[in-house]
Amino acid sequence: MEKLNILGTGHAMTLDCYNTCFTLENNEGEHILVDTGGGLQIIKQLRDANIDFRRIHNIILSHKHTDHILGLFWIIRYSARFFSNDNYNGNLNIYAHKELETTLRKIIFELLSKKYTSLIDNRIIFHIVEDKEERKILDYNIKFLDVQAKKDRQFGFKTTLENGKKLVFLGDETFDEKLRDEVENADWLLHEAMCMDSEADIFKPYEKMHSTVKTASEIGASLNVKNLLLYHASDNDLENRKRLYTEEAKRYFNGNIYVPNDLDVIEL
Repeated sequence: MEKLNILGTGHAMTLDCYNTCFTLENNEGEHILVDTGGGLQIIKQLRDANIDFRRIHNIILSHKHTDHILGLFWIIRYSARFFSNDNYNGNLNIYAHKELETTLRKIIFELLSKKYTSLIDNRIIFHIVEDKEERKILDYNIKFLDVQAKKDRQFGFKTTLENGKKLVFLGDETFDEKLRDEVENADWLLHEAMCMDSEADIFKPYEKMHSTVKTASEIGASLNVKNLLLYHASDNDLENRKRLYTEEAKRYFNGNIYVPNDLDVIEL
């Protein structure tokens, strides 16, 4: 069964949960890693999720914020041991828009030693994607979407799962109406929700181009999606976050609501 393996659920400054990233796992146990979080802990999260790195051959990166890309540099270092021991079949493919690819290359060649940079364009391959371009990744036709981010350029994507359901990932900024035709009636919508509506004065999500649970739920309802997954959340009350977010979301959204914790697995 296809799954989402939730590796992290937090926004950039969370300490008690990892930054938002996940894998889309197909029926054969192969994974697409979506974003990498902000550091070395990505390797621990993969270990704790019992994900064999050798089953990851594709990474999608949404944008250049540190909480989404810094884990990549540790993945590059980690991957080297598999390549050197002939313990990894094929290449590691990274999908990103042009501005992000340029930024990543600059950092990689500035910070990493030749042992690791020699893998770039050899075993680690960058694929530059454009808005509304479709790429075949595993058995999925992934349609990349410019989410019209107000800060740095950011791509999400939509795809049809092997079970026929439509899944849409919108990065970490609130939904833009220009994407309505791409998102409406989706079976799964993955949307950020920084905090509860009552916490807006504390976290100021709208100043950061983020949403509250209320806003994200109203968006889900207006788009007539069936399953709404909320992530990129705060960790100020992690013990109660799932319950509190779900209770608030239910006031505005009638479909299925998912508020995952790190390492949760969601069957699609």
